[in-house]
Order: sequence, then structure tokens, then C-alpha cells
Amino acid sequence: MSGDLVAVWDVALSDGVHRIEFEHGTTTGKRVIYIDGKEAIRRDWMFKLVGKETFHVGGTNTKATINIDAVSGFTYEYTLEINGQSLKNYMENRSKVTSTWLLNLDGIDCRVVLGKKYLVTGCSNEYGEFVDDGTETHFTLSDHDCCIKAMSSGKRRDGIIHMLLVDGMEISESE
Repeated sequence: MSGDLVAVWDVALSDGVHRIEFEHGTTTGKRVIYIDGKEAIRRDWMFKLVGKETFHVGGTNTKATINIDAVSGFTYEYTLEINGQSLKNYMENRSKVTSTWLLNLDGIDCRVVLGKKYLVTGCSNEYGEFVDDGTETHFTLSDHDCCIKAMSSGKRRDGIIHMLLVDGMEISESE
């Protein structure tokens, strides 16, 4: 990467956190996008210094767009959109529809993402059951017994809460 690095974003998707870096050469017209340290797009000698660059991120091929806007003179503003939403709105909406836990099992970093709409994790070995205080979704990761419990918070405003248990131990949800 050169000295033209103007923006860096960390984007949490269902397959992990991806780092997006953007270089913008305002004298050369160069635009370079790096995803997780690898060059994804390079455009040299762009005559128009403002505009958009659209690309895809992660294993889910999530659509991302960098907007390049002139603020004043030779000052530019760079914003990132994910699936047509500002990064901030995307992350806020994502936390409403998913719960995410980060943990280390047997020296391997794992990410468990629960889709709240259908209460699925995407693990091939999962099964769900109704229990006295809600539901439980059971699955295994690296020979560890895992369970996501969904139960009422007891407060109408908070709704349903989700807890991840690994071998009976509660794991804190990630932000």
C-alpha cells in the first residue's frame, strides 16, 4: 500500500470481520480497494475524482460501495455502504436480526451467528426443541456441546434474549 490510504473500515459479516482499505490518489486519479489485505480493485488514471466504487466482500458476496464526495476544494469525504445502507445503519439493523458470539475452542477462534428470525445457526448438526422457559437450539463445534437458549426477558421492550452455552458454560454475546 502507498501513502494514498484515505479510509479503513472493519465490517462484521456472518462469515467474520473484514477489513476494507481504500487508497485514493487525488493527483493521479488512482483508486485501490483492499479487502483483508488483498488488492481487490485497482483503477489508475481516473479523470473523475468523485463517484462510487462497488464491489463484493466476504464469502457471502455482500455488496459494498465506497462513495467519494468532494467536500471543498481538494478535500474529499469517503463513506461505505453495505447492501445499500450506511455502515452504521447496516450494523444497527444486523444486531436486530442476529446474535453473534466470538469464542476460542481448542485454540481455534470461532464465530457463532444466530439468525433470530428462524433461530438457525447454519450448522449442519443442529436441532431445536421447546423447553419450559423457551427454546433450545443444540449443535456441536469441535466436539463441544453447544446450546443457544431463547427465552423471554420478562420485559416487553427487551423481548426475547439469547444465550450461548458451550459445555454448559455461558459465553458473552459480542457487540
